[in-house]
Amino acid sequence: MLIKICGIQNEDTLLCCEKNSISFFGMIFYPKSPRNISLENASLLQKKSKLLNIKGVGVFVNKNINELEEIINNLKLSFIQLHGSEDEAYLKTLKKNNVKIIKSISISNEDDFKEIYKYKSADYFLFDYKPLKGELPGGNSKRFDWNLLKNLQTDKPWFLSGGININNIPEILHDINPFGIDLSSGVEKELGIKDNGIINNFIRKLKNA
Repeated sequence: MLIKICGIQNEDTLLCCEKNSISFFGMIFYPKSPRNISLENASLLQKKSKLLNIKGVGVFVNKNINELEEIINNLKLSFIQLHGSEDEAYLKTLKKNNVKIIKSISISNEDDFKEIYKYKSADYFLFDYKPLKGELPGGNSKRFDWNLLKNLQTDKPWFLSGGININNIPEILHDINPFGIDLSSGVEKELGIKDNGIINNFIRKLKNA
């Protein structure tokens, strides 16, 4: 099972993720998020990651496509995650930049899974809690009803996100078994601030579960 930790903002946390064999780190380019990262800081992390085994993922919410393509090229991103209402045409255009796309799908009921059929160009799906009005597009520490995943039918690999923490590791491993998991608030000591100790403990418990 692959692990992605979203909202990484400094090299110390990046190196902790590398030490724990985490596959992806997310850099959030969304000004309203407490985990928002500057281009300058993202560039430093991305350059550092090229010497490591962890891959950077640029996370965007309804970003102007020309600006997004500029960021992809400047940072030499191989992976991007789209967390807004982007459509298939938007994805098809971005695929010309030779990137893999993780498309987030917000879930509150079984009908929401029908959204996956709109995104043929997505390489991965990420299923997350559907935010209420005024909530962030992700990183809300809330989960949807994971039982809904039992009827999921897709040939694309997918990540589980939303409300994942050290306490629900057994449930994820034994009942859901996703291709990957996406963590953010579950490894933070306070809003937007990742904690290496929590990351270490999470991975230790995951390995021993």
